[in-house]
This record gives sequence, C-alpha cells and structure tokens, in this order.
Amino acid sequence: MKNPVSFLRGVGLLEAVSYLFLLFVAMPLKYAWDMPMAVRIAGSVHGALFVAFCFALWRVLNHTNWPLSRAAFVFLASLVPFMPFFIDRRMRAWAEEPGGPHA
Repeated sequence: MKNPVSFLRGVGLLEAVSYLFLLFVAMPLKYAWDMPMAVRIAGSVHGALFVAFCFALWRVLNHTNWPLSRAAFVFLASLVPFMPFFIDRRMRAWAEEPGGPHA
C-alpha cells in the first residue's frame, strides 16, 4: 500500500477483531469448556497481528508527520477492546491530511 496510514487502519481492524475473538470466544472455550487449544491458536494469531500493528504504526511514524502523541493515542487505543473501531474514522481523516506520507 502506498499510504502507510491506510495499511495501519487495515492491520488495526484485523488486530481488533482477533482481540475480541480471543476475549469473547477463545477464553470462554478455555475456561468454560476446558478447550485450552482455542486460546493457544487465537492468542498466536492475535500476537502476530499485534506485532504487525506495531510495525505498521512504526512505519506511519517514519513516513508521515504524525506527532508522537497521536501515535501513542493509537497504540493505547489498540489495547482497549472495541476502541480501534471508534478511532478508525479519525484515522481515515488522518490518512487524508495534507503533509501525510512523504516517502
């Protein structure tokens, strides 16, 4: 993708879905129905997506004029269930900002 913010949005939404799946499907399977493999698989997928999200956020910082406080806000929002869905609209606007990607 040319625009690193658009890539970050995509990875962020995938990571958010995997987080919700881990919390609301895999964890109940593990603790209510004694199926620990669900957490192992969902946790591994979520972990890989979180690493990809962190890389994408780092890429945005290197290729845009985002202030560090904005990147910190996006990172912290990724840790709260459902929050990435709420900030996605704001990130879409940030992707369209003048002075966006410069590489």
